[in-house]
Amino acid sequence: MKKSALYSSAHRHGKAGSADPAEAERRVAVPAEAAPAAPPQPIASSRPGAPVRFLQRHDRTLLFLAGLGCALGLLLARDAFRPKAMALTQEHIDKAVLHTLETKTLPSRAARAADAVMPAVVRVQGYNGEENDEPGSGVQMEGVGSGVVIVDNGVILTNLHVVAGAKRVTVKFFDGSESDVEMVRAYPENDLAVIKAKKVPDDLESATLGSTANLRPGDEVVAVGFPFGIGPSTSAGVVSGLDRSFRSPEGKQVMTGLIQFDAAANPGNSGGPLVTMDGEVIGIVTAILNPTPARTFIGIGFAATIESAGGAVGIPPF
Repeated sequence: MKKSALYSSAHRHGKAGSADPAEAERRVAVPAEAAPAAPPQPIASSRPGAPVRFLQRHDRTLLFLAGLGCALGLLLARDAFRPKAMALTQEHIDKAVLHTLETKTLPSRAARAADAVMPAVVRVQGYNGEENDEPGSGVQMEGVGSGVVIVDNGVILTNLHVVAGAKRVTVKFFDGSESDVEMVRAYPENDLAVIKAKKVPDDLESATLGSTANLRPGDEVVAVGFPFGIGPSTSAGVVSGLDRSFRSPEGKQVMTGLIQFDAAANPGNSGGPLVTMDGEVIGIVTAILNPTPARTFIGIGFAATIESAGGAVGIPPF
């Protein structure tokens, strides 16, 4: 096969016959396929590096941790600049109490005791006839006394002499409502009677019964009741003595183990509660001592202990 002739550049541009044969031979063009190939250049990768990939993969977690660190730093800074709390001393407490006493009027101990028992105190009314008696029969009031609710279903403790002999007995509650009652039990040895109202208010409260175990002469007490039908009335005094005895004016009965007190009590207080400053009933007002015919209070009253009263209604002594 016939090959194409190879020509140098000098032959293309020089004049004919002027070229040096040896130079021409050196300038013979080298074939294209014989030319050395250029070394391959590395191709730039478009894939991001490992740190960038880590940031892209965990961007939300890192953002959360950064926010948490900022919040923690703010808390530490706040605690560092917060003033230290002042230690509370007895002097501060005394100043606060003195300020309260100077600026506010507080109820007395007797007032708080009366308030605690007042919703449970009732007026007891006895009549010598029934409402349905013949016209003109003259149903008359037999007597007025007091009582205290000891169970919120209407069980009431009072003196036996308040209800004895009455044909009909009613009670008037703290809210003004009234109800007939029925006799449950009578205990003549303690001059106590347990009665129960036939109809009671929905929100009737019972008294809290206490104990005379720690009672001492000089302890403050409050008597609540209806002296001469007026009330409820409150009088305050102290325990004058313990384990006293009393003989009724008629001489028919002697009661023992009584509490002697000097809180004012008069006819109508009988059956009402004798209350401590904690608002607990520790006795039932039973009698007053007055050797004169007036039979009014001259400073000595007696109350049956709540232990004897508790036994009367089936409650064991405290």
